[in-house]
Amino acid sequence: MRYPKFLQDNGTIGFVAPSCGCATEPYRSAFDNAQKKWSGMGYRMKLGPNCYAGEGVGISSTPQACGQELTEGYCDKDSDILISCGGGELMCEILDYVDFERIKKADPKWYLGYSDNTNFTFLLTTLCDMASIYGPCAGTFGMEPWHESLSDTMALLRGEKLTMKGYDRWERESLKDEEHPCVPYNLTEPSVIKYLLPDGRTNVESLAKAGSQSNTTRAAVGDRDRSAPQIDFSGRLLGGCVDCLVNFLGTEYDRVTDFAERYQEDGILWFLEACDLNLMGIRRAMWQMEHAGWFRHCSGFLIGRPRVGMGVEEFGIDEYQAVIEMLAKYRVPILMDVDIGHVSPMMPLVCGSMARVVSDGKTYSVEISLR
Repeated sequence: MRYPKFLQDNGTIGFVAPSCGCATEPYRSAFDNAQKKWSGMGYRMKLGPNCYAGEGVGISSTPQACGQELTEGYCDKDSDILISCGGGELMCEILDYVDFERIKKADPKWYLGYSDNTNFTFLLTTLCDMASIYGPCAGTFGMEPWHESLSDTMALLRGEKLTMKGYDRWERESLKDEEHPCVPYNLTEPSVIKYLLPDGRTNVESLAKAGSQSNTTRAAVGDRDRSAPQIDFSGRLLGGCVDCLVNFLGTEYDRVTDFAERYQEDGILWFLEACDLNLMGIRRAMWQMEHAGWFRHCSGFLIGRPRVGMGVEEFGIDEYQAVIEMLAKYRVPILMDVDIGHVSPMMPLVCGSMARVVSDGKTYSVEISLR
């Protein structure tokens, strides 16, 4: 695995918009304010041609223009790191216009983004053996004041912090809108970690119930555990937004089983979260990835809170059962409701790096190791 150099004082931050740009509010004002904050910290800026564009379909511009901007932005020598302006819908369409062979030959550069940016963070790792950062996009840094997760992301980009800890509260409903583009997170909900352990212990009522009733999970899920277990597992981080990941299946961009074989001695520590998929969509996605062989050599799973379907049931299952039917059989630690993805805040994770996850069943940390 190849790791980029960290951002230095007075370095240059590059920006690209391979998914949506910052053409409309509240994204434009948030991005503008983020640049002011970075400038005040002493950094220089280099904006790609599509950062404020909005003529594309689900992305900032044409797939050709977005693919070219991403390739040039990653390979140029003028920026030290690269941050995506935002997420979107159809970044997958730019992939045919991204020169991955040229990128493989370039010096590695930190690329930061999430959601639709899975189309690059994931492939940069699986196709090019280059690490990337799954974390907040550029406009989020326009927030006043910064949440701890944004300070953590900047500290990671600078190489000053490689251990991330779960945050105390999460946001059920955002207050950000066109008139309030820079408001902080609306953190109303206390964080409660859910788990399923290899020996079947769990702190989720629905999983314990499923273990006693379902033929599929009976052997893997035990009774509800009311003690405080010591959870400790490690592996090579890989993952992103499930909505995007399933699009790779069966395409020329799916090299996941090859990646898993190369790093099988490390074990693959999957981090997964969903945006628009409902519970049935998540469950179907788990089935697809399972049958494509993606979960071979898995050492554990970090599952983020789903943006759709939290606290509801579909066909008698909740968000935990939506993933457990396919994952319990591997008998590896599974932490759920982790701070990754679309339900803010999100901790930054280095896709491709080694990581150790430690939890007491209530709090958790992810220790990143660049090896």
